[in-house]
Amino acid sequence: MGQEMAEPADVRQDLERFSLRSTLLVPTTPEEAFGVFTQAMTDWWVTEYTWSGPGLLAELGMEPRPGGMLYEIGPYGFRSDWGRVLTWDPPRRLVFTWQIGADRVPVPDPSRASEVEVLFHPDGPHRTRVEVEHRHFDRHGQAAEGYRQALTAGWHELLSRYAATAVRGAG
Repeated sequence: MGQEMAEPADVRQDLERFSLRSTLLVPTTPEEAFGVFTQAMTDWWVTEYTWSGPGLLAELGMEPRPGGMLYEIGPYGFRSDWGRVLTWDPPRRLVFTWQIGADRVPVPDPSRASEVEVLFHPDGPHRTRVEVEHRHFDRHGQAAEGYRQALTAGWHELLSRYAATAVRGAG
């Protein structure tokens, strides 16, 4: 009767086991921080983390709407879709699927893909706290734990480059 049931500790631990979180501060407004994250991916994404690779990547992009694709354009205009926008709520929130398997092979079925949520919180004048959660690694099957561990370093590198790009844009 009106009481909310607490989530059992083992369920919470399991959810945390298949998730990773990062938080960073950038010296921009939420609108600018959201814009750099969604419209300037080619400027900050690590090209070694793309299918095209360094020197061959033409563009990384995100179609700005729910249902829009995250994509890579490589040599000869070849396009690879690697995610789908689930929530597009500028400048506050972005959620997308991560349809790249642990073996770097595309995951066409979104129900078998992990998910990334990015929140943009004002943190004083011209400063934004960006929170990133990459969750549902369990959807990647037996490779889930190793994949989450590998992407811990990957997200650290990506977000360091994102922050540097946001700083340059604010300067």
